[in-house]
Amino acid sequence: MKDRVRYLIDTLNKWAYEYYVLDNPSVPDREYDRLYDELVAIERESGHVEFDSPTKRVGGEPVKGFEKRRHIHRLYSLDKSVTYEMLSAFLTRVRKIVPDARFTVEYKFDGLTMCLTYEDGRFVRATTRGNGTEGEDVTAQCLTIKSFPLTIGYKGTLEVQGEAIIRLSVLEEYNKTAKEQLKNARNAAAGAIRNLDPRATAERKPEILFYNVNYMSEGELPTQRAHFEFLKKNGFKVYPFLEVCSTDEEVFAAIEKIEVERKNIDVLTDGAVIKLDDCTVREQIGYTDKFPRWAMAYKFEAEEAETVVKAVRWQVGRTGKLTPLAEVEPVELGGATVRKATLNNLGDIKRKDVRINSRVLIRRSNEVIPEILGSISHTGESVEVEKPTTCPFCGTPLSEVGANLFCPNRSCPPRMVAALCHFASKGAMDIEGFSEATATLLVEKYGTFAPSRLYSLTAEDVSAFAGFKDKKISNLLSAIEKSRKVTLDRFIYALGIDGVGKVASKQLSSAFGSVQALKGATEEELLELDDIGEATAKTIVGWFADDLNAQELEKLLGCVEVALPEKHNTVGVFSGQFVVLTGTLSGYKRSDAQKIIEDNGGECLSSVTKKTTLVIAGEEAGSKLEKAQKLGIKIIDEAEFVAMISNPQE
Repeated sequence: MKDRVRYLIDTLNKWAYEYYVLDNPSVPDREYDRLYDELVAIERESGHVEFDSPTKRVGGEPVKGFEKRRHIHRLYSLDKSVTYEMLSAFLTRVRKIVPDARFTVEYKFDGLTMCLTYEDGRFVRATTRGNGTEGEDVTAQCLTIKSFPLTIGYKGTLEVQGEAIIRLSVLEEYNKTAKEQLKNARNAAAGAIRNLDPRATAERKPEILFYNVNYMSEGELPTQRAHFEFLKKNGFKVYPFLEVCSTDEEVFAAIEKIEVERKNIDVLTDGAVIKLDDCTVREQIGYTDKFPRWAMAYKFEAEEAETVVKAVRWQVGRTGKLTPLAEVEPVELGGATVRKATLNNLGDIKRKDVRINSRVLIRRSNEVIPEILGSISHTGESVEVEKPTTCPFCGTPLSEVGANLFCPNRSCPPRMVAALCHFASKGAMDIEGFSEATATLLVEKYGTFAPSRLYSLTAEDVSAFAGFKDKKISNLLSAIEKSRKVTLDRFIYALGIDGVGKVASKQLSSAFGSVQALKGATEEELLELDDIGEATAKTIVGWFADDLNAQELEKLLGCVEVALPEKHNTVGVFSGQFVVLTGTLSGYKRSDAQKIIEDNGGECLSSVTKKTTLVIAGEEAGSKLEKAQKLGIKIIDEAEFVAMISNPQE
């Protein structure tokens, strides 16, 4: 009987692979059903179900909620380009580091990003991408999907990445009998996976298309092509399109092929993904805070529709910049009803000749608020958008800088609200539960409310706010109290210096090590850093030189405890050295080499500057090596690096 069970499982899994992954069934459905029913009967009688039995893929009972699970390796999102000029700039940046770079081009599917984990050849769990670091455990839902294997030949720990999708034909069939119609395939896929009832997931028939090995504990895949071959070899479903390109023209041609073919395929796609094929140098190119620098999404022209502008309202942001928001006649676009559309600034309104009561063309891309592309026609009732001379919220005379209008009043209510929301945001002080509504209530009550005042709030101060009961008040005050301890990079980001994002904040934290040191930094010192340009350097120096900013900074430093960056070991063979790694080291991953340098007293830099004292050049070192040679910086190869760490006394 045991042998019969194994035969049934292996045969059914083979047939399912042929049907769901290869789209090439070798037996009729009735033959599959006959063996499946036999397996169900045996399992019911014995009470035992093998790990890889296909009967486990039936939707079970609803789950109470989704647990959070951390990914082994972070899942990054992709930066995007919408023109060939933007894409060409990306290709050029990569080639500065890898002159003979080749790129892969593949479809970008519009669904829900998934991460599947395997250990010792067995499927362990499935999670959504979430914030990239952790996602929601949707294992029960994914077990209803038959386009991935429960067991694989690879025996290490593995994370694979894919996109959960619902085919357009499947969505059409579902809507024929569904009580509630699903507007588009993207939302249908996300809703299927994030449904607490796995049976509802099974009814929508999602599948997963895989495209990336996110982590493997043993071995390395040298190219993107190797990723695809590994996935196919282990039974994962991949979309059969991957082109390798050496020139910009070849990349553009591959994208154009996708744009033509995507109209004839059964899957929703919104662009192409371009990646550096050589995985061994990806770490050398590195990441921003959100994106890998070696990959780029090219987004196809989004869906468009015509509507009429009914009014234009002006919004004021954290820096005082006014942004126009158009209210338009409701129109269906991309599965959603659109009532608002953005315009960049006053100059944008003039350039696009946007007028109230005129017909305009709007474009919607993913979940972003639609953008007005331009006017189509005017009528006798069309009127030009009036240029405001004073702030619509505080009445302060506006200043005009180029195509933008600014409110210079720092006590302007929406400016203060935006500043408070930024200060409390997750990447900054991370005050959980603090919302724009809460910020608005504080500004309305106190008139002027700086971020430092949050730390003197009492229960009595907020008890009169609508909706604030004892528990909500307690949670808010506890969250504020918890935020008193913060890392330096997050504190810098929380200050809201124009142009200083999360990546720049981390670099400033690492480079200067304290608020006081950053406060005294010169433009020249700031320009030495990778992510700080001339305009941002001027802004940073100007921000700290401003008296009002200085007063608020001192108040904040009296309320919070800023944890300084951890200092690396200062004793060792690299003591006092500022080291740059370039090229490929045959015996070390870049991250391992960096750790060795830091453990032996050195500090690793991401680019060659006048501060650099040593460059370690591996194979195919590029522009960093050339710059080091021009600056006369000491350069060693991998053999010398190995000798230094092997014989530290010499």
